[in-house]
Amino acid sequence: MIDEANTTPRPTPEARRQQILDAACDCVRQAGFHGASMAEIAKTAGLSVGQIYRYFENKEAIIAAIVAQDLAEMREKFAEMESRPGSLIDALSEHLPEAVDKCFDLGRAALTLEVLAEASRNPKVAAILRAADEQERVYAQAMLDRSRKPEWSDAEFQARCEAVGLLFDGMIIRAVNHPDTDREPLTRVLRETVRQLLT
Repeated sequence: MIDEANTTPRPTPEARRQQILDAACDCVRQAGFHGASMAEIAKTAGLSVGQIYRYFENKEAIIAAIVAQDLAEMREKFAEMESRPGSLIDALSEHLPEAVDKCFDLGRAALTLEVLAEASRNPKVAAILRAADEQERVYAQAMLDRSRKPEWSDAEFQARCEAVGLLFDGMIIRAVNHPDTDREPLTRVLRETVRQLLT
């Protein structure tokens, strides 16, 4: 006779990694990078500390995996925008409400700001974030190059791309300082601002 209690499938390694990453994100949001000990992450994930170390060497490795997930999500979004009919500016405009909502997600903002704060003190975390930022800028500039004016120098084009990035990075701080911002008019103004920067 089959013991039904033992027929639950074991989580795949990828599912286990995701379980740990989700727990780590929760812990960092609640207690900051230093307060999120491996023991606390293990407890939140419902695992032992030894199980955590089977998948991640240390907290920096967990941060690297979280950043890699964000990059993969960003690449998918860029690919989606590039595949839409019409101009790139139109695709960006359609994406803006979703992007604004994501920036104003307080849980996401808290995690981002905690990791950034740690990067200002921890060279390993700083290296992870700078490498990810470099990749993000390469993807963004390759996509935005479609809207580039012939008269723009490389320096001006890069500065315009950087200004677009500043808008979205800044919104993460505004999410904490002014979470009740009326997003609809903000989105309209951002749409016009991005259009001015890229056309």
